[in-house]
Amino acid sequence: MLIMEKDNIKHVNLQPGEYFVSRENVIISTILGSCVSACIYDPFVRVVGMNHFLLSSKRYARDMQFYLTDAGRYGINAMELVINEMLKLGAKRERLRVKAFGGSSLLGMGDKENFLCVGEVNCRFISDYLRNEGIPLVASNLGGDRGRVIRFSSADFSVVMRRIGKSSAPKVAEDEKRFWLRSLEEQKKKITEPDLWD
Repeated sequence: MLIMEKDNIKHVNLQPGEYFVSRENVIISTILGSCVSACIYDPFVRVVGMNHFLLSSKRYARDMQFYLTDAGRYGINAMELVINEMLKLGAKRERLRVKAFGGSSLLGMGDKENFLCVGEVNCRFISDYLRNEGIPLVASNLGGDRGRVIRFSSADFSVVMRRIGKSSAPKVAEDEKRFWLRSLEEQKKKITEPDLWD
């Protein structure tokens, strides 16, 4: 995470797997390919938060319930970390609003007839999560085949988005692939580690 100060406004740049929460005047930015970012805010107390997550699993069946998978648990964790930190700063869960971005098809996987690509999984997860939690999704730009750069401002809860040129897509995809593979390794390690408390 890179944090800078410019014109009395904090500028925060998120990398995959990171999140940030604040009550200050802040602009939170990130670059998204297959990843998704949820820009979350409570307009009453003006608390904002944003995450950058990429669900990680080797295969996703179309009828799979993501909440029951390791990847789904990772997504829930990514959302709950931000929401819980916002609640500590005075936000109320019933007042939260979300704008979601990302989930492009930069990292393909498997047979399209039977399995979802990573970006599609991330899009489906964020929509399902918000619906199940009763948190309104007030704006979104999800899916497609191009990455995005987003900037989320606490001043008016706006999100400025621009699409990444096709020439930059391979670099974004490569960065996300490294993060995705590292996440898979961490999952595999947790599964193979013995539980000493059983």
